[in-house]
Parts: sequence; structure tokens; C-alpha cells
Amino acid sequence: MKPEELDRLNNEFSGKSTEEILTWANEEFGEDLVVTSSFQTQSVPLLHLVSQYAPDARIIFLNTGFHFPETIQFKDGLANLFSLNIQELECLAGRESFEQNYGALHQSDPKTCCYLNKVEPLKRALKGAKAWISGIRRDQTAVRAGSNVIQKTADGVIKICPMLDWTAEQVRQYLGENHLPTHPLLTKGYLSIGCAPCTQPTSPDDHERAGRWISFQKVECGLHTDI
Repeated sequence: MKPEELDRLNNEFSGKSTEEILTWANEEFGEDLVVTSSFQTQSVPLLHLVSQYAPDARIIFLNTGFHFPETIQFKDGLANLFSLNIQELECLAGRESFEQNYGALHQSDPKTCCYLNKVEPLKRALKGAKAWISGIRRDQTAVRAGSNVIQKTADGVIKICPMLDWTAEQVRQYLGENHLPTHPLLTKGYLSIGCAPCTQPTSPDDHERAGRWISFQKVECGLHTDI
């Protein structure tokens, strides 16, 4: 897909609904379509819509081995509720070897830790895909604020962001209107949830991602920057 085609699609999808974008993605890419999800509260609307408009898409979960037990339970519950086709990926070395070689890498070098446990596994998964659906929103980080609905990765995979213009309030409204579950740690102050060692609860007035990597100048794991 050439730059002018990307520009045309972004102009075409300006103002389009998430449902319309997902319908196009499903028709355009079919079985070559993958979706990434961190299986937290903000992931639920996209997974709910994917189950309706791209039901055969492969859902990728990057199992770092450091997730909260509640996240794993929530993932399993959503898989059953929405009949999701989930593929779990882990670091290339395997969990036991990673811990032996690197120990508590997240404490000294969280960027490398994220690369080995998230970025590299996703790079492998995307090699067999033509398109990747992500649930990022512009209101989450400065990096995401500059994203387009349709992008292309360095490896030529088409990245589709059908929820880019949603806000945190719209997520809450959608969950309530559709009677959908929320992550069990949400009520304990975890507005955005990643790996347990790198996620802290926040106050209601804090930004959604304020509890991520709070001891470091870091707001992205690398999936939406390095890839």
C-alpha cells in the first residue's frame, strides 16, 4: 500500500464509525487480520466489536509472565464471553530462561524488558499477517495523539486503529450501555494495567496511564513506537 493510498483511506475513514472500519478491515484482509489486546477494561469495547464485525480475526495476547493473575482470569472470561480466537505469545527464550538470564530486568532496564517480552514476540506474530488492529486512542499518550487510523509498519503490515478518536468517557459509556464487564482491579485504582511489577494504582484525578512505569521516563512499551 503506497503513501497516497494510505492518505486516501485516512481521508475516507475520517468520521467513520469503529463498526464501519472493522467491517472494511474484515472484508479487505480476512484471515490475514490480527488484533492485539492487553485485556484490560479499555480493551473490552474493541473486543466486543471485533467479535461482531471481524469474528474470525486472531487475537494476540502477549503473555509476558508478569501479568496480574486478575488479568489472566479476565482474559479467559472475555474469551468465553465473546468466543475469541486467542493466540498467546511469550518471549523467544521462554519464561524460565528469561528469568535465569535477566532476573528483574524491569527494575534496571524496562525498555529492554518490554522489547524482549512484547515487541519481539509481536514482530514474529505479524510476519504472517497483512493487517493489525490495535485499540489505541489519541487521548492516551502524546505518541498516540499523532497516529492515523490507517498506518503501515516498517515491515509493511497495515496497522488499523478503529478506536483512535474514542475518549476514556466514551469507553465508560459503551461498557455501561452494553452491560460489559470491567477488569477486577479497576475498582482498586488501576486505570491502565500492564505487567504487575510496572503498574501502580492511581487516584481518580490522575491521567489514565499515570500508574505505568512511574519510576522511569517511560509511557510506551514499544509496540506503537518500535514496530
